[in-house]
Amino acid sequence: MSRLYLVGTPIGNLGDLSPRAVEVLGSVDFIAAEDTRVTLKLLNHFGIKKPLVSYYAHNLRERGQEIVARILAGERCAIVTDAGMPCISDPGEDLVRLCAEAGVPVETVPGPSAAVTALAASGLPTSRFAFEGFLSVKRSSRIEHLAQIKDDPHTLIFYEAPHKLLATLNDLLEALGDRRISLARELTKLHEEVRRTTLSEAVTWYTGHPPRGEFVLVIEGAPAQPDEPSTLEEAVALVQALAAGGMSLSDAAKEAARQTGHKKGELYKRALEAPAPDGKR
Repeated sequence: MSRLYLVGTPIGNLGDLSPRAVEVLGSVDFIAAEDTRVTLKLLNHFGIKKPLVSYYAHNLRERGQEIVARILAGERCAIVTDAGMPCISDPGEDLVRLCAEAGVPVETVPGPSAAVTALAASGLPTSRFAFEGFLSVKRSSRIEHLAQIKDDPHTLIFYEAPHKLLATLNDLLEALGDRRISLARELTKLHEEVRRTTLSEAVTWYTGHPPRGEFVLVIEGAPAQPDEPSTLEEAVALVQALAAGGMSLSDAAKEAARQTGHKKGELYKRALEAPAPDGKR
């Protein structure tokens, strides 16, 4: 049956291409690729010969419609990116949207993801995270983006090119403060490196050591904001509410002190002096 396959490709080590991915790439009618030259090397390595069409940011509108039309006519297409999962910070997301609108079935053949791979190796919290992709090359847009997420408590993940890394680290330090960061490069390749440090130390290191390779930056989320402290009046009202619910005034003052941080004796004294909620003493 005609459909679009999203096929994950290796982010470095060719051994990470799954047997199912090899099978699908060898069975489809054509393959849409971000860079046909890169994909051709991968296909040649596995002895796969299939027609390739280029599909990238600057031709996605026109080429996307062409691909959908071919699938609707009965062909099967696989889309790949240069490395990792297509459609993640990748123009393939637009093709999936077009297929969804046209009722074309989409099947996923999962593979490596640089973002999740770097997160797993970061040593930072992984249960909740936000993938932010590439920051804008325009500094004003970059600063605006960082201002929007500076209070996000989730672990943050960015992609960055080596020639922009130092400027980005400086902007991150200025916008987010000196947080923990893991910088991963050359993942699954011979010279894989994961540097776990802080933003200020990373700026110092890469000022003296020119960065090489594509980077995944995994950054600690914003620290949890403490709850607003209760005012004395709020604490006294809590004592009264607890007492109205059946607690002795002494026990109510003790529990309110535990919850609010105010002193039990002060709360007990104020509760005795304050009018009861119903206006009676």
